[in-house]
Amino acid sequence: MADVGGDMAEKELEKPTYGFWIWAMASVILRLFFIFYFPENFKLSSRPEVSTPLTSVRRLAEGYWLKQSSMSPYAGSMYHGSPLLLSVLGPLTSQWIEGQSSHHLCSLVFVFADILSALLLRAIGQKLQKTYSMNLKRLGVLRSSGDRGILPCGDIAALVYLWNPYTILSCVGLSTSPIENLAVIVSLYGAVTRRVPLAAFGLITATHLSLYPASLAIPLILLLGYGLDAHPLKNFLHTRDRGVETGSTSDVSKQDKLTRTTQLPFLWRTVLHFVFWVLVLSICVLVLCSLSLKQYGGLEEMFKRTYSFILNIEDLSPNIGVFWYFFAEAFESSRNYLLIVFNLYILLTSLPPLAFRFKHRPCFLAFAYLVMSSIIKSYPSGGDAALYLSLWALFVNELSDMNNLFFILCGHIGVSLLSPVVHNIWIWRGTGNANFYYGNAMGYVCFQFMFVEESVNAMLDHDKALEKATGKMTKN
Repeated sequence: MADVGGDMAEKELEKPTYGFWIWAMASVILRLFFIFYFPENFKLSSRPEVSTPLTSVRRLAEGYWLKQSSMSPYAGSMYHGSPLLLSVLGPLTSQWIEGQSSHHLCSLVFVFADILSALLLRAIGQKLQKTYSMNLKRLGVLRSSGDRGILPCGDIAALVYLWNPYTILSCVGLSTSPIENLAVIVSLYGAVTRRVPLAAFGLITATHLSLYPASLAIPLILLLGYGLDAHPLKNFLHTRDRGVETGSTSDVSKQDKLTRTTQLPFLWRTVLHFVFWVLVLSICVLVLCSLSLKQYGGLEEMFKRTYSFILNIEDLSPNIGVFWYFFAEAFESSRNYLLIVFNLYILLTSLPPLAFRFKHRPCFLAFAYLVMSSIIKSYPSGGDAALYLSLWALFVNELSDMNNLFFILCGHIGVSLLSPVVHNIWIWRGTGNANFYYGNAMGYVCFQFMFVEESVNAMLDHDKALEKATGKMTKN
C-alpha cells in the first residue's frame, strides 16, 4: 500500500505546472521593472522596515570604500556585517560610491537569490507533500487521491515567497535579506534531501551573516535524525494496539507492517556527519575572516563589530522591533541585566518546549523557530517575515483549519501600511513622537506572537484529528 501511495504521489507531482512558471516569471519581471524604471528604488534603502544596520547595502558600500582606502571596514561604526559578504558584494557597489547608478548590479544578485530560494522552497514542498500523502495512506485516512484534495504546498510556498510584498521590497530596496534567506533555505533543503554538507554550509552561512539562525541547528539535527515531518509515533502505536485488541489476524499483520515502515530509528551516523561538516565549515569561515581582516584587528575586531553589536543592541535607531525604544529609555546601570533577560528569556522558555513537542515535525519546528527569532531580533526587517510566511505555506494542508488566520493577516497588512505613515509623522513632519512608531512596532510583534501561537495550535489539532480518525477506522 505504501508503494502504491508513493507512486500516486509521484504522479501527482509530475503533472505539468505551467501556471506556476507563468506566475514566477511575472514576479521576476515585476522586480526588474522596479529596479530599472524607478530611480533609487523609491528611496527604500533608507526605510527602517526594509533595511537595518546589518542588512543595508549603503553601509556595506561604506565599509568597502573604507577597506579600499586601507582602513578597517568597521571604522566609523557604519558597517557591521560579514567581511566575507563585503568581499563578495563590495565590488558591485564601487561605481555607486563614485556617484554612478550601480545599484542595479546588487539588485540583480538579489533577484537571482529570490528565484533560487523559491525553487528550493518548491523542492522542499514537493518532498513534504509526497511524505504527507504517503503517511495519510498508511494510516488509512486517505484511500485514494480522490478522497481529499491535497494542495501543492511546494508551488504555493514558492509563489508566496516570490509575490510577498516583504520579499519584493527587500529585493529592490538594497537589503541583503535575500542572501540571508537563501542561506536558511539552503540549509533546510540540504537536510530534507539528506545532502549533509549542503545543510551544514547553509547553517554556517546563515549564522555567520545574522547569528540568530544558529537556533536552526536543532530542527536540522532532528530532520537528519528522524526524517521528514510525519504524524507522532504514538498515533501509529495507538493504531497497532487497537488492531491487536480486536483480535483480527489480518488487522494485526497490517498494523505490524505499518509499524515496521514508520518506526525509524534516530540516525546518529548522519547527525555526526552533519556535526563534522559544521565544525569543518566553521573553521574555514573563521580562517577566511581572519585573513580578510588580518590588517584590521582580525577575528577579535569582527566579533566585536558584528556579533557583539547584535547582542548588545548598540544601534538604537528606530526599526520594526521593540528593543530600540526599550533600551533607549532604560537606565544604564541595569542595561547588562536587561540584555541578558531579553536575549535569553524567549530562547529558554519557548525553544526547548517546542523542540520536545514537535520533534516529529522538524520542518514545522524550523518555521516556529524563525518566527520566534524574528520577534527577539535586535534589528528585524520585513525580510524576516517574508521567510517565515513562505515556510508557513509549506503546511497549508495541515494548517487549513487555523483559527483567526484572516484577522492575523489583516493585522500584518495593517501595521505594515501604517508603519511608514507613523514614521513620517514622527521624523519628517514633527507632529508625532516616538510612541507612535513604537506602538505600531508593538502591534507588529503581537501579531507575530498570535501567528505562531495559532499555527502551533492548528498543528496540534491536526495531529489529534488524525489520531481520532485512525482510532475510529480500527474500531470499524
